[in-house]
Amino acid sequence: MLKTKMPNFTLPNQNNEKINLKNLKGHKIVLYFYPKDNTPGCTTEGIDFNALLPKFKKLNCAVYGVSRDSVKSHEKFCDKFKFKFDLLSDEDEKLCKYFNVIKEKNMYGKKVMGIERSTFIFDENLTMVGEFRKVKAEGHADFILSEVKKING
Repeated sequence: MLKTKMPNFTLPNQNNEKINLKNLKGHKIVLYFYPKDNTPGCTTEGIDFNALLPKFKKLNCAVYGVSRDSVKSHEKFCDKFKFKFDLLSDEDEKLCKYFNVIKEKNMYGKKVMGIERSTFIFDENLTMVGEFRKVKAEGHADFILSEVKKING
């Protein structure tokens, strides 16, 4: 069973600044896990979250993308698409394992371990109020925005 409180993890963002998840109290948080920088689905998802960012901010909600990519990879991905939210680097997979998002996937007939596209929503007290797994990139940011709107703050 997944824990319902935000874990106390510190991860570097695309600027190599340390982001402590426990320090995010007071804001709603969208934590979305995605497989890989600069891949079609992950790019679509990032662009959509970025486009809706002003609406998330009006709801006192911060958005964080998480993958196993390096800080340098995140920096290039953010620069290329002008993302205005942080991408967190989880190269050692500690946060991915905490949220149980590393799954066996089939890539061109080969079995590999990778991140299953998943999103978690936390309220201002850092309590999980939404858990969405095996999501499709297209339209996902819109769906998550509608879910955040349902949270009473």
